[in-house]
Amino acid sequence: MTAPLRRLVRETHLHASQLVQPLFVAEDLEQPRPVASMPGIAQLPLEHAVREARELEQLGVGGIILFGIPHAKDERATSAWDENGIVQRAVRAIRETTSQLVILTDVCLCEYTSHGHCGILQGERILNDATVEVLARVAVSHARAGADIVAPSDMMDGRVAAIREALDSEGFAEVPILAYSAKFASAFYGPFRDAAQSTPAFGDLKSHQLPPTNFREAIRDALTDIEEGADMLMVKPALPYLDVLRELRIRTEMPLAAFQVSGEYAMLKAAALEGWLEESRAVWESLIAIRRAGADVILTYYAKEIASGKLHYEF
Repeated sequence: MTAPLRRLVRETHLHASQLVQPLFVAEDLEQPRPVASMPGIAQLPLEHAVREARELEQLGVGGIILFGIPHAKDERATSAWDENGIVQRAVRAIRETTSQLVILTDVCLCEYTSHGHCGILQGERILNDATVEVLARVAVSHARAGADIVAPSDMMDGRVAAIREALDSEGFAEVPILAYSAKFASAFYGPFRDAAQSTPAFGDLKSHQLPPTNFREAIRDALTDIEEGADMLMVKPALPYLDVLRELRIRTEMPLAAFQVSGEYAMLKAAALEGWLEESRAVWESLIAIRRAGADVILTYYAKEIASGKLHYEF
């Protein structure tokens, strides 16, 4: 089959407009700080994040998702809902200089807590309801700053309903919720915790993230999020959980997102830097697999490289 004929009958397509680039915005930085475990990725000062967002828009990338790294952390993550917090300021600044870029914000507490866990603690136990109350405040603060989509990634029970109610009551009924509905307790988050400076001071996240063994529980959680008012669903990580993504595609017409997480990126980058993989081909094959399984949107650290043409492969 010739290349023109292969293009004619191609079933799955990948466009920059379907990709979301994660950005780490840090307070008190004057220059970008590279993330050692994620070659090519850096923590960015606010002004650099604004320039990066503008460039991504010009390249045709569909959106960005912002992760904040505050200069001050405490046990209750108070900087997470501060109207002058780093994410809130980043949203306002980026919105002033872009018009076509969708701005998503991560709604979680792990980057803002002194202990690195995703919620409010009592001893070493996360208090679900107290955490949900704080998450709703965070989501409203992001919407007030101008976020297009809020994305709760904490995996607390009932948080989608609480966030939806809070947004509606504050006049943000039009702001969609992208729920991390099937977020697994995964080894593939390691580099992210370096980038976001959110490594837990003790224990792990198994109490609230999904066990990798539980397919049916993941589907139940996702369907529950729909009932609570989610507008989009997320599967995270992407490649190890394509079966979950595919099942959700069969079960619902909701827009689906998948996150090609830091560990997936780091594996591909490391192998490419060693010359063990052809990077362009491996990245495209991985992203096409995620699209083929049913993702409408892919969050990936490769979004800029794909959009710029630095990485291209013709199947």
